[in-house]
Amino acid sequence: MALKEHLREARNRLFISAIAVILGTVGGFFLYNPVQRALASPIIAIDEKEGRTASLNFATAASPFDLLIQVSVFLGVIISSPVWLYQIWAFITPGLKSKERRTALAFIAVAVPLFLAGIGLAWLILPNAVRVLTEFTPEDFSNLIDVSVYFTFVLRLMLAFGIAFLLPVLLVGLNMVGLVSGKQILKAWRITVFLVSLFAAMAAPGGDALSMFYLAVPLLLLFFVAIGLCLLNDRRRARRAHAREAAVEAGADTASSLEAL
Repeated sequence: MALKEHLREARNRLFISAIAVILGTVGGFFLYNPVQRALASPIIAIDEKEGRTASLNFATAASPFDLLIQVSVFLGVIISSPVWLYQIWAFITPGLKSKERRTALAFIAVAVPLFLAGIGLAWLILPNAVRVLTEFTPEDFSNLIDVSVYFTFVLRLMLAFGIAFLLPVLLVGLNMVGLVSGKQILKAWRITVFLVSLFAAMAAPGGDALSMFYLAVPLLLLFFVAIGLCLLNDRRRARRAHAREAAVEAGADTASSLEAL
């Protein structure tokens, strides 16, 4: 497509994704109270179970409303993830053929659970991460945390984990449409490890080593699984190409035999 058509398609897909996120945000508004209590539970547990003073505080009169919008939008992104993930993939592979459409559907079928799994992993490590980080508080000091700062930390952590879990799926998808080979990825495994570690260090909110470790380890495992799948797909593609060449040669030999007769 021409550049103008690409830009028009990008605009349309962004518009569809934005509508999906807005509708998801409306749904997130109704889920705000239980989700807000669940995300605040690690701080409440520190105060109630460990005997250390810890609480979340609103710094301004508008902070409760800002928090409502922030959490609702976050929930909207999660709820609408099947829509915007498909729009991203469909934009990357325009003019999909029937086989590639099946690949796109497989991408969504895998990407959405992995995105949610990344968020789930972040949720599992959140209490431990909060507990470890607040243990550095000196004696006779209290953790009176601004609620906006805390929820920004939590939501960034979950989004970072969710998006990070999508990267290996994107890698496999690009391999399936022939844009990158498994051998090319495998040759650059050292660079891959470095980039994953760098991404984990940048994405982990607060810059603590604990969050970086929890993000980097499963992400590296997923990347190497993705490399294995790419190599298997390359081998399957090579077998099919060899079979096609053999069929063409057999057809040519048969034609030559007929001509000789």
